[in-house]
Amino acid sequence: MNTLNKLSRRLNTLLSLSNDISVGAHLAAKLPFFLRNPVTLENAKALVKDRLERREESFLTIVRKGIYQSPDSPYLKLLNFAGCEYGDLEKLVNKDGVEGALQNLFLNGVYLTVEEFKGRRPAIRGNQTIEVEPGSFRSPLSALHVLARTSGSRGPRTMVAFDLKFIWDCAVNTCLALEAYGGRYWVKADWEGPGGGAAFRLLKFCCLGSPADRWFLRGDPDRQGRAQRWNTKLMQLGGRIAGVPIPYPSYVPHDEPLSIAHWMKGVLRAGETPYLFGFASSVVRLCQTAYEAGIGLRGAHFLMVGEPITAARLEVVRRTGAHGIPRYGSIETGPVGYGCLDPAAADDIHMFHDLHAIIHPESENAKVPPTALFVTSLRPTAPFLLLNVSMGDQAVFTKHKCGCPMQTFGWSTHLHTVRSYEKLTAGGLTLLDTDVIRVLEELLPNRFGGVPTHYQLVEDESNGQPRLTLLVHPAVDVSDLSKVGEAFLAGIGSGGHSLWRTPGFFNVAHREPVITASGKIHHVHLERPSAS
Repeated sequence: MNTLNKLSRRLNTLLSLSNDISVGAHLAAKLPFFLRNPVTLENAKALVKDRLERREESFLTIVRKGIYQSPDSPYLKLLNFAGCEYGDLEKLVNKDGVEGALQNLFLNGVYLTVEEFKGRRPAIRGNQTIEVEPGSFRSPLSALHVLARTSGSRGPRTMVAFDLKFIWDCAVNTCLALEAYGGRYWVKADWEGPGGGAAFRLLKFCCLGSPADRWFLRGDPDRQGRAQRWNTKLMQLGGRIAGVPIPYPSYVPHDEPLSIAHWMKGVLRAGETPYLFGFASSVVRLCQTAYEAGIGLRGAHFLMVGEPITAARLEVVRRTGAHGIPRYGSIETGPVGYGCLDPAAADDIHMFHDLHAIIHPESENAKVPPTALFVTSLRPTAPFLLLNVSMGDQAVFTKHKCGCPMQTFGWSTHLHTVRSYEKLTAGGLTLLDTDVIRVLEELLPNRFGGVPTHYQLVEDESNGQPRLTLLVHPAVDVSDLSKVGEAFLAGIGSGGHSLWRTPGFFNVAHREPVITASGKIHHVHLERPSAS
């Protein structure tokens, strides 16, 4: 039986490898034609204007073709449960607009929580149970060209395949955002973990007629899987054929970012502006390392993604003279918005409502906060067909005239204070993401030293019982860790919970925070038990 299981696993690996290489070969064949049609500024302005004017039409077309004409769609089952036929939806949109129609659908049970979308639990509406798989939300309207994997922040990492046309659609928005910042032709670089969206980013830069100068990879390229190595080579081959160079990845781990700082300093000395895409915690580590090494980065720009963008994190970036630009999005959605130039909060972004529609729930049935974000995709090229789907995040909506150039392109809706609404419950205490961030990023660094990414809370199990460990980076020079623990407990208001005082339940350790496979440092890291 063991031999059969090994043969079965090997066969599945070979099939997956064959599929990955097949997608890569398809990409290499399509890429030259794709790259010979770069986005221009005037074209980008016209396209975004047209998308905004035709939002209702785009939404209805996607729902009609992708849901009502797809009998196996989980969304169709939700719509049938709500008694909403296509004609009914069309009337709702014509009467109340896209967001008004989505609110109506939400109130009638047409939505998916993050647990349902990820396939961790079925969607139960009334007496109807709808079993869902993550793959069932793959859009039937888009092609498979570029492979990536989700970060695995809230579950196992899953494969995502992008259509080249979607990358081009997103490049249109990036073109206008960079025009607003004055940086369409900045010297660009990408720094991400293995298997993430680096290919998406590199090809998007190529669409702007300004390919990336560097590709920094957080994992050793020589240790990547065969499929990933082949896809990289095929992507670079397609770029060479089109006359658009795509750099080969160079290995720069999270804890040794000095080479990137030196590269950025070299670009600045040459009279140009470096622009790096990277996870927020990685950018903070880079800037702190540069600051300690006496490397000034005045004039450099970082697009900070993947994790909460807080004032504390931005302050570490500004200490070097550089600028941090927040961006909100995910592998599943693509970019949702880029930072405002006159921000009302640290992570104030202009939402791309030509690519997405987002609503807050107006019902307690979904058992989510009133500021939870439910996303709907408005581009047929998007990898997933999203209809009122939560990614587990919440944010504040505002509409105000900021005077920022981003608003002139039609992006008038702002989002800020983007945080996870998923809760950590341990030892009789529910910890809110916002409370943990405040204590880890402000209270502890202000009292004991270090930077925001030097503190992390880890939850795991010991003998079947929950256990919490507060990790303090060795760079923080503190001799009595118990004082750090006491300050943490007081800061989150856990002093009255006796279980937290039980020996072995809450501990403090002088250890580097845990970095995920995708390269993030979460404020709260959940250690999942390995499969037996």
